[in-house]
Amino acid sequence: MEKNKTTTDFLLEHASIQPVSFHMPGHKGAELYCRFGYGAFLDKLMDCDITEIPGADNLFQTEGILERTQRRYARLYGAERSYLLVNGTSGGILAAALASVPEGGTLIMARNCHKSVFNALTLGNLRPAYIYPEMLEEFGILGAVTAAEVERAIKEAPNASAVILPSPNYYGICSDIRAIAEVTRNYGKVLIVDQAHGAHLKWLGQERNGGRGPECAEDAGADVVINSIHKTLASFTQSAVLNLMSDRVDRYALEDKLQAVQSTSPSYLLMASLDISADLLETYGGDLMWQWNENLRYFYEEVKSILDIQVIENLESLDRSKINLDTSPLGITAAELERRLMKRGIFPELTTGNILMLMTGIGNQRRDFGRLLHALREIRAELGQCGKGERKTEAQGGRMPEKRRIYPVPKQKRRVRLEEAEGLICAASIIPYPPGIPLVCPGEKLKAEDIAYISQLRRAGEKVIGVNDEGRVTVGV
Repeated sequence: MEKNKTTTDFLLEHASIQPVSFHMPGHKGAELYCRFGYGAFLDKLMDCDITEIPGADNLFQTEGILERTQRRYARLYGAERSYLLVNGTSGGILAAALASVPEGGTLIMARNCHKSVFNALTLGNLRPAYIYPEMLEEFGILGAVTAAEVERAIKEAPNASAVILPSPNYYGICSDIRAIAEVTRNYGKVLIVDQAHGAHLKWLGQERNGGRGPECAEDAGADVVINSIHKTLASFTQSAVLNLMSDRVDRYALEDKLQAVQSTSPSYLLMASLDISADLLETYGGDLMWQWNENLRYFYEEVKSILDIQVIENLESLDRSKINLDTSPLGITAAELERRLMKRGIFPELTTGNILMLMTGIGNQRRDFGRLLHALREIRAELGQCGKGERKTEAQGGRMPEKRRIYPVPKQKRRVRLEEAEGLICAASIIPYPPGIPLVCPGEKLKAEDIAYISQLRRAGEKVIGVNDEGRVTVGV
């Protein structure tokens, strides 16, 4: 990158190439807004950037226009109450965990939770009790969390107040929330679902919209569900919605935590984009979901004709809006396929070893899928005779968390060089990003293989949160 290039320079240059977005956010650019009559909002964007003037309502005591938007979402999702979030799903996760578990209490959590859940442990002085998702060995990615695994953890940590897990996970694999909710109800525990990657599930899987797919957590019995509306639907990045589905969580405690973790200067641009996304769902939702499903059907059918392009498609409870390509039959890594696609102006969301994930959204058009198919055909032709059956891999954030002994989180901390940390207790999470799932958590002992893998990631230019610019990590004294 040029030395003097600014963020603005980069964004304008990127937009000028008319890229195809198979990454978040879900709106995929201005076209969706302009097509449905919201171009005037985009034209007046800077003029709409205001504060809490009279008539503009207040996010933390909604009585007017923001309250009406929240009621729209409550109707759309069938929630008791919905709350607009301007600090992303992360803010909603923090508030839900802190409102559901008393300080010093225990939270049962999936080991592949987003880092925001681990941050909640620190803020609330909470103790984790881990549940572990199934491992899909064939593809090297994590699958669903089972109801049996949740019940095991509850029996081992009976004083825990709540259970939290992501569904769908980053790859679109959903857990059986209905079965898990039955378990948590039977044991009197609150169920919080991080549905950051599944805000669209309420509609995309419905037969009347031409879909088939997993049930959304709101319909399956969860108590609190947090949705990143921006990831797959039509709002701006960093905007989300928390849905309170039952009275098992005190509404006022939840509202208190929401105002504690969110900005006191919430962006009206973000909140207006949430309103627009709700309007699109209410007015055009059926048509948009039908088109989305038709585009996905088109891609999944056409990609079958491309030799050695393997698509993960037939997993139980898979959200098909996440397109997962296994590059091993091509004899290249996912990172190499990503590089070749970006060269053609197509930008995926995530690489993990041999798995390339393309995140589709409500704003993708048929031509986007057509360009992707054309690019895959070109790349396959370029590769010529592939090393089929060979499984080339490289570090891309793909090593999955394993079951480990949990030690007390160190109160006294120091920083040591990564290569000197073997056998020491981690005091600050080490997180390859994406996907944002901690590889080593506070209270876990660093192993030689952890250090080798983290070093490999850093050599490959990957982001690893928790390793500073001097190559040091935080451990106990």
